Amino acid sequence: MSKLQNHFQRPQAAVLAARLNEPRRFMQVVAGPRQVGKSTLVQQAGETLDLPVRHVSADEPMLRGADWIAQQWDAARLTLSGQRGGVLVLDEIQKIPAWSETVKRLWDEDTRAKRPLQVVLLGSAPLLIAQGLTESLAGRFEMLHLSHWSYAEMHAAFGWTLEEYVFYGGYPGAAPLAREPARWARYVLDSLIETSISRDVLLMTRVDKPALLRQLFELACRYSGQVLSYTKMLGQLQDAGNTTTLAHYLELLAGAGMVCGLPKYAGDAARSRGSSPKLQVLNTALMTVVSGYSLTEARADREFWGRLVESAVGAHLANAALRGECSLHYWRERNHEVDFIVRAGHRLTAIEVKSGRAPQAHAGTAAFVQAFAPQRTLLVGSDGIALQDFLMQPVTHWVNDF
Repeated sequence: MSKLQNHFQRPQAAVLAARLNEPRRFMQVVAGPRQVGKSTLVQQAGETLDLPVRHVSADEPMLRGADWIAQQWDAARLTLSGQRGGVLVLDEIQKIPAWSETVKRLWDEDTRAKRPLQVVLLGSAPLLIAQGLTESLAGRFEMLHLSHWSYAEMHAAFGWTLEEYVFYGGYPGAAPLAREPARWARYVLDSLIETSISRDVLLMTRVDKPALLRQLFELACRYSGQVLSYTKMLGQLQDAGNTTTLAHYLELLAGAGMVCGLPKYAGDAARSRGSSPKLQVLNTALMTVVSGYSLTEARADREFWGRLVESAVGAHLANAALRGECSLHYWRERNHEVDFIVRAGHRLTAIEVKSGRAPQAHAGTAAFVQAFAPQRTLLVGSDGIALQDFLMQPVTHWVNDF
């Protein structure tokens, strides 16, 4: 593994820079989980602009309020460079109560005054950011969703092998620590998992049973790739709760970019919502760090490694779904099952992952084809598409027209 390439840029940096170079139209909202490089990406985009950039963060120990937003906004207005304008970057904006109303007022003031101030909002809790946007800022913003790093990005930036990516996942900040497994695990547990749960979920949202939410997170990591009914989940958890609470907590964890529950594909949205979820980590680092395995130990456990491979494919697909590129489901009917069902526009793709842990024939795909007539069926692994090839390409490559 090599050190991070200082000049590596995610493709969204060029997209953001291009938008900021345009005449002022919309606020740019960059949202995504912690430690996926949001601030770095915005900085990289800003360095390509011939404009003054003011970058401030609300992620500080002292309490921030709406007046702080106004102060920073006024300071940015004073730096405007004639008709060329300037850029104000507000980081961790969701930490400020009622932030969206203040941002709306100030943005509308600049619109009326024809001030060429571009605004970029960043947040580590996409669900909370989205709530503020839909409540007050409709029609005034464009979203740029940053998800966890893909295998192609980790390979380009760090030279990671396929096995390293499957095990260590897509956290660039943790990558330099991978040569020291104990230190890497401690960093993921303390700086990523605990910070995300305590600061992006518990601090920002009402959670009546925080212990239950933490247990649910660990359960989702241990059972990633498996379908579990909410009733069965309750049987595994110590803290009392109900199925509605679990579904809500799973939604909060998905909003923080940690784990999600994939609905069953039924061809009907209402029936899908009422189904048992298939648990899925959004970054395989979460699954491996909870397991306590080293890379060597994980590789030697064929059952665990097979589930990890399936979860790596699932995470690749789920992050694309969070970026709005597709919707993602699983399918199961009696003893027939398909690992992933991807809908992109009107195109339906059934994806089966052959990881080596289950030698059974793929009867599920044939049954799904008969029931729903998908446009495409894919087998990943074994004699199908090589895992490395599948993870190297964006999901749109596999599910859109060739």
